[in-house]
Amino acid sequence: MFITSDEIGLTSVGFSNQRFSYDDDDMEYEEGDSDSIRDGKRWLDIYFSDKEPLFLPPLHLIGTAFQKEVWEILLSIPYGCVATYGDIAKKTAENHNIEKMSSRAVGGAVGHNPISIIVPCHRVIGSGNNITGYGGGLERKLKLLSIEGYDISKLKMPRRIPSFCSISIE
Repeated sequence: MFITSDEIGLTSVGFSNQRFSYDDDDMEYEEGDSDSIRDGKRWLDIYFSDKEPLFLPPLHLIGTAFQKEVWEILLSIPYGCVATYGDIAKKTAENHNIEKMSSRAVGGAVGHNPISIIVPCHRVIGSGNNITGYGGGLERKLKLLSIEGYDISKLKMPRRIPSFCSISIE
């Protein structure tokens, strides 16, 4: 895994082999430890000890206004629970006082979440309990949901699991 931060907060958390890896070769990084990175590591240590972290490390969500709005909604999905792309699209539409929002657009924003696990994109599933893609791989998504105590036997698996899945939207 990798964690990056700036003076504001965490800018990325992810798996080195995940789709949409944010460890961009064109970016200059300085190795070191910051308060944000220490908080992020502590959060992940608690999480991977099968406990719910009761704090949020400082985050610096970098993306479009729409992406950031979707990522904020992801942060509201409770530990051990899931939401569908449709649920998030409905909430986004309500926020903008419009009738409908595209689940496909929401899926694009969810799929570009740079702060995996802490901003819980793994808690998003398709309609009808269909398991959908995850940049870190479906096996990891299922493991993360299991860590949180979610009953993954409720989920409908795809017939074939590609090594890097793209998000399928309802």
